[in-house]
Amino acid sequence: MSLTLVQRPPMSVAPQKIPTELDPRWPRVLARDRSADGEFFYSVASTGVYCRPSCAARPALPKNVAFHLTTAEAEAAGFRPCKRCKPDQPPLEARNAALIARVCRMIEEAEEPPVLADLARAAGLSPHHFHRMFKAVTGVTPRDYAAARRAARVRQGLGTAGTVTEAIYDAGFNSAGRFYDQSDALLGMTPRDYRAGGRGAEIRFAVGQSSLGAILVARSDKGVCAILMDDDPAVLVRDLQDRFPKATLIGDDAGFADLVARVVGLVERPGVGADLPLDVRGTAFQQRVWQALRQIPAGTTATYRDIAEAIGQPKAVRAVAGACAANALAIAIPCHRVVRNDGSLSGYRWGVERKAALIQREAAA
Repeated sequence: MSLTLVQRPPMSVAPQKIPTELDPRWPRVLARDRSADGEFFYSVASTGVYCRPSCAARPALPKNVAFHLTTAEAEAAGFRPCKRCKPDQPPLEARNAALIARVCRMIEEAEEPPVLADLARAAGLSPHHFHRMFKAVTGVTPRDYAAARRAARVRQGLGTAGTVTEAIYDAGFNSAGRFYDQSDALLGMTPRDYRAGGRGAEIRFAVGQSSLGAILVARSDKGVCAILMDDDPAVLVRDLQDRFPKATLIGDDAGFADLVARVVGLVERPGVGADLPLDVRGTAFQQRVWQALRQIPAGTTATYRDIAEAIGQPKAVRAVAGACAANALAIAIPCHRVVRNDGSLSGYRWGVERKAALIQREAAA
């Protein structure tokens, strides 16, 4: 008797779902990890909604949670977007940036700088919340932003208007007296000097020698406006000329030696002569960074992230590094005290070797 063997196809086994507690995405949901936003979404069976990983809602029970790669996938499964984190809309940062951009246009188009309460009302926020959000997005307060835009309008007007008075009123000032009260802060010089391209402004300078090479010190009528270092004095003079192309540069002033000696003393004996009168020229953001640098005690260092947090913008690490690189007042504004997050030395416009030497001298002192 013969037996016929019948081969049956192997039984298919459905893939088992990984328990939510073991899914690597679940800890990111519990941590409300913003960096996970856009990578995936999660739905909650008990509420019928789906959320971003960073949603501030109370965590759901793991057994009710499922993960989705896209919003379309979550909605195809029958879930609706959470009204709290709005996963079907752009990220919160993008929405905030768009909102502040609209407010910025409102400031730019206004004849008079709007008051904080009006700006907050237009944004649909409380004044405190709006002020904090505006500063987080732009790096400056609404008042500083309005002042900067008005200054830009004055500068543009001085180049095109028939008279200085016309430029003042075109920029939104109700009276010339009100403008002249602020003209130094807005332009750094008188309107007529600015209109002439800075001609007539006198900047005195001299080059001294230190153990770290040549040092150029320049001073305007407001204070020291440049401290530059290099091995070649000629390079320093060309740098100064590039910075103030239309000013009158006066060198070899006999009365300037004492000031140069004080600056050299900062190099040779850290902490001596640190109370120099400064003419600090930069954007509102740069000046905030530079002010934070001056708060770093001699003999210590801080990271770029430390400075970003000190000015209230923890995400602006790269912008802080840019402000440090734009500093033209070596030693007086101690950007040499800023290091990478791991403590190593980063770039220094006057050379990493000089940076290391300055840090070592201050630590020893």
